Amino acid sequence: MSNIIRTLMIQTPSVPGNLGRVATAIGRVGGDIGEVETVKVGHNYTRRSITVQVESEEQLEELLDAVRSLDGITLHTVSDEVLHAHEGGKIQMKSKMKIETLADLRRVYTPGVANVCMAIKEQPEKAKIYTSISNTVAVVTDGTAILGLGNIGPVAGMPVMEGKVALFDQLTNINAIPILLDVNSPEEIIQTVKNISPGFGGILLEDIGSPHCFEVEERLKKELDIPVMHDDQHGTAVVTLAAAISACRSAGVNLKQARVGQIGLGAAGIAICRMLMAYGVESVVGADKSEEAKDRLRSYGGETVDSLEELMEQSDIVIATTGVPGLIKKEWVQKGQIILALSNPKPEIEQEDALEAGAIYATDGRSVNNVLGFPGIFRGVLNAGVRDITHKMLVAAAEAIANSTKPGDLVPHPLNVNVHEAVAEAVERVAVQSDVKKNVYR
Repeated sequence: MSNIIRTLMIQTPSVPGNLGRVATAIGRVGGDIGEVETVKVGHNYTRRSITVQVESEEQLEELLDAVRSLDGITLHTVSDEVLHAHEGGKIQMKSKMKIETLADLRRVYTPGVANVCMAIKEQPEKAKIYTSISNTVAVVTDGTAILGLGNIGPVAGMPVMEGKVALFDQLTNINAIPILLDVNSPEEIIQTVKNISPGFGGILLEDIGSPHCFEVEERLKKELDIPVMHDDQHGTAVVTLAAAISACRSAGVNLKQARVGQIGLGAAGIAICRMLMAYGVESVVGADKSEEAKDRLRSYGGETVDSLEELMEQSDIVIATTGVPGLIKKEWVQKGQIILALSNPKPEIEQEDALEAGAIYATDGRSVNNVLGFPGIFRGVLNAGVRDITHKMLVAAAEAIANSTKPGDLVPHPLNVNVHEAVAEAVERVAVQSDVKKNVYR
């Protein structure tokens, strides 16, 4: 088990240095400190809520023992605030208008609603005006690739889908609905999504495993007249491109003229390569254990190599999305390289090790979050009323994210609404200027 988060209620004497003692004890066992909140300041003590993250239950117990052993410091409680936050779910569907009188009822339901139904029957495009369809996105999963947990099933993936829905609402005012599919084949996913598609203005595919995710997305994009995007591919690729742009700006490197090596050619890795090529990077090379994955990259115009050492030796910029901690060895790092080891919670090489080995810039993936991409991308295409999400739109989204990033940072804060507005405006601008077909209501 990985990524265990707990909240510790800790009381320390009101003497300088005691919080430092707690932080040192946590750090020595490999714990990662998140939020620190002062809950109460007493006459001679301070009580704080400290959030910590560890990789296993064993490491958690070691951390708690380390804190308990500190003289004069009291550990009051240990709570699972993450689990508590999910009690009852994170989303709900509510009416936009109050229905308090019979007159209200007659307007929103029977008999008045019949006139609205007939208006849409006669002119289907009026559904954009008189229903929520044009502002509603289905978040669809079959549960085969949930986070880094693998094939745990659609119901176990529901907390992730609810999170996506909540972010759509908060960041871009899009209605989103989680759709859990208990199916066993790409064809079943495709047909089910096609059957439910009339009720949605867009489809976000989420946590669908590779390689069948490629077929599912490609078929749905061809066979539906509303925008479809697989977030694990294109959302990840957009934010990764934004991070690469920011890293190159910090290091004074021309990304388009660099040779970029991609380690890991799963759904995200392939999409990152395609995004880099769409941006204008002249040379993109990938490495993966799967020959099928390497064939897929070559079919899109990329190059492949047979070993990680070869890729590291040839590349100016290295991007890794394998989920394998410590995969990149220090001795492989070349002087002046930029290394984005983006796997969470542990990167393919630690930032300190990469810099010590000679990298000019190195970072991990803790701040590279898909939430910077998908809400604004869909807000933009829904505003434009187009049926396709193109690479030009996705590149525009990445550039908007990069342009919203403060000097020295890799990406902006994911909850900054201004960033999502900038992404939406950039995507809509490209959509309006392109020849992308408009939505067709059936």
